[in-house]
Formats: sequence, structure tokens, C-alpha cells
Amino acid sequence: MSKWLCMERCGACCHLDPSDRPDLDVYLQPDELELYLSMVGEDGWCINYSHEMRKCNIYEDRPRFCRVKPDTFHQMYGVIEEDFNDFAVDCCFQQIDGVYGEDSPEYSNYLSATNDEE
Repeated sequence: MSKWLCMERCGACCHLDPSDRPDLDVYLQPDELELYLSMVGEDGWCINYSHEMRKCNIYEDRPRFCRVKPDTFHQMYGVIEEDFNDFAVDCCFQQIDGVYGEDSPEYSNYLSATNDEE
């Protein structure tokens, strides 16, 4: 079984383009949706993401919807704690694939890091 982890210097989750996430209003509260949309830069990336450093500039103070934790995923997506790990790993693979592609170093690195055999 794969174990979810946040892969440093990936940043795929920081690509926030709303056109890639049409159901934002389903799992975000109205105030969170407003904050989310205010964080999207013209290029679709979070304005708090440093492309140069490949990391979040507000990581310790990032919003709830940026936190991959069992309680957050339960509140946002209805995922029970027993399913959190697999759900989070799948989300990361989908996001990395969507942003960088399956043939990217980021995808290969995540595959190796999670010991997943997609």
C-alpha cells in the first residue's frame, strides 16, 4: 500500500487554475472560495508559490484548503480517515499528471517516493 507524503519541490498542488477544478464551490465555503480565487495568479499558479524555490511562501500559514490532513479531507470531500491515505495519494498523482504529465520527473519521483505501481 502506498503512503501519502508531500514531495518537496513539487508544487503541483499550487497550480490553482479554477478551470481545472470546476467543482470548487461544492467543497469550499463561500469565504474560502473567495480566498482561493484571490490566490490564483494570471498564470493559474498560486501567488504564494515561488517558482524559483519551488515552494510555498506561506506554507506554515497556508489556508485550510491547502492542507492535506484527514480532518480537512473529511470536511471538504467527505473522505473517512480509513480512506484518507489512498485518496490523498490518488489526488497527488492526478494533480501531478495534470500539471507536469505522466512522463515528468515529478511524476516518476512521486511514484518512487510512494512506492506505488500505477
